[in-house]
Amino acid sequence: MEITPQELKGRLDRKEPLVLLDVRQSWELQLCRLPGATQIPIEEIEFRTAELNPEDEIVVFCHQGIRSAAVAEYLRGLGFKAVNLAGGLDSWARTVDPTMRRY
Repeated sequence: MEITPQELKGRLDRKEPLVLLDVRQSWELQLCRLPGATQIPIEEIEFRTAELNPEDEIVVFCHQGIRSAAVAEYLRGLGFKAVNLAGGLDSWARTVDPTMRRY
């Protein structure tokens, strides 16, 4: 299950209750980030799921959407409501926020 950058922007603009979960590495956060996102690096996710609420709708993202797709699938397997940001932050920067640094 995926959400496009444009769909996510619309939901954020409407202030819909979403949890943004960034599964990138700390060095990647230094390059660019989405405000208000929670960071749990992909290799820590299985040990830190208790930090997430299964009742929340979670939008998982990474650089290009590969790692986050795996995490979203993993979380759904545990009963979380998780979707992947299609194309990751790279797609977000190309289609929604051209001022965001790309790498």
